[in-house]
Amino acid sequence: MRVLVVHNRYSSAQPSGENRVVDEEVGLLRAAGHRVDLFERRSDDIAGRSLPGKVAVPLLVPWNPGVRRELAARLRAERPDVVHVHNVFPLLSPAVLAACADAGVPVVATLHNYTQVCPPGTLHRDGQGCAECVGRTLPLPAVRHGCYRDSRLATVPLAVNLAVNRRRWWTGVDRFLCISAAQRDVLVRSGMPAERLVVKHNFVPDPGVRRSDDGEHLLFLGRLAEPKGVRLLMAAWDEVAAGGGVGVPLVIAGAGPLEREVSAWAAGRDDVRYAGLWDPEECRKGVARSVAVVAPSMARETFGLVVAEAMAAEVPAVAAAHGAFVELVDDGVTGLLHRPGDPGSLAECLRRIASGADRNREMGRAARRRYDEGFSPAVGLERLVEEYRAAIAARAGGGVSAPPEGNDETGPRRGARAGGDGGS
Repeated sequence: MRVLVVHNRYSSAQPSGENRVVDEEVGLLRAAGHRVDLFERRSDDIAGRSLPGKVAVPLLVPWNPGVRRELAARLRAERPDVVHVHNVFPLLSPAVLAACADAGVPVVATLHNYTQVCPPGTLHRDGQGCAECVGRTLPLPAVRHGCYRDSRLATVPLAVNLAVNRRRWWTGVDRFLCISAAQRDVLVRSGMPAERLVVKHNFVPDPGVRRSDDGEHLLFLGRLAEPKGVRLLMAAWDEVAAGGGVGVPLVIAGAGPLEREVSAWAAGRDDVRYAGLWDPEECRKGVARSVAVVAPSMARETFGLVVAEAMAAEVPAVAAAHGAFVELVDDGVTGLLHRPGDPGSLAECLRRIASGADRNREMGRAARRRYDEGFSPAVGLERLVEEYRAAIAARAGGGVSAPPEGNDETGPRRGARAGGDGGS
């Protein structure tokens, strides 16, 4: 199969799970013998533009006519079987969909976030969930609150983009790949065409290393930002420490806007280590040495790569009981779920996950089995090619094929229970 992947790469200054997913899918397809080409833009290139060029970038967010012409010409020349669209913000724009329509090429789009219904794509504002713009034709609340970068001016292009291109997305994409059932449920309720939305979880490469002992630390690995629950984790860990600790330290690895705050909080303590930004090899080793990974997100995550990576390394997770985490973590089996936003519940889960070595090891083995069943490269390749073929068939038949059984909102959920003491 010949595939053209369309992606606007996020800035290299911050780790991007989305960039990783794109790169790993491209590598997976190529290793299986498919021909994969790339049509990309890089947000890093904005810094090298002239001042007028930088000023023009917001104007290109809703529509970039140059991209439409360039991509349409390439599609006519190369004739791929399918185009796989990932991120188009800020330099590509939904003009890529018009180019695909011009060339008559089927389109699959992975929805990595909630930008179809929320201008910044987070469904999160001021430390809590927010759905004010969901279902609105004009997402004016996002502008009023300055949801993107805390700036009304910066939010305007995203709000305009969502308003003017909503129907173009809904009619121009043959297959939307949601990365969790929780995400799909939100999008279907918002009015997106259910028959085009299927669930295809991200896959995670086998790390080649698994936990071989009881673990030596609890690990937070990710962006140091308020929606990721960093402040919640610090509050919960202070509560754990006040009660005598759990016998292992907390390691925080990552970068982001709260880096100074985290570094200052960890300074001088022997129960916390701020490790900074790890490279991929350090991440693999750090996960495999963990008692558990901690994912206390305040926002409703569409997936949770670090949780799936922990599963691959035979390590359980402690995660917030909302969003995709409730289908990734089977509470009490592959990890523990805490009440979202509740530091006491998180603290109790941290104590529990670190207190019983035998039970923890069994959770780790169950987590690895869950990885093999749902998040391995073999499963990821099978599902990806399946959806490509479905999109091609839908375009050839002049309609939209139904999602495969078990991949829509009626499919089975895992780990959906949460309750009891400590949210577990």
